Amino acid sequence: MHWTRLLGIALLVGGIILLVMGFQATDSLGEELHQQFTGGYTDETRMYLIAGGVMAVVGLALTIFGVKR
Repeated sequence: MHWTRLLGIALLVGGIILLVMGFQATDSLGEELHQQFTGGYTDETRMYLIAGGVMAVVGLALTIFGVKR
């Protein structure tokens, strides 16, 4: 297996972990109170979701379209 595919798999797994952490954070009491008063998520939760989504997409692309021998 080429190193780009291994990197893609690692990014995909890391992105999924960050997405799960972000989605779990949206259900917390503090997050719901913050969302109720400000209308949005906290910066930390938003960054988990954005970074996780970007990492998962890049990881999936590297895994699928990585260097072919």
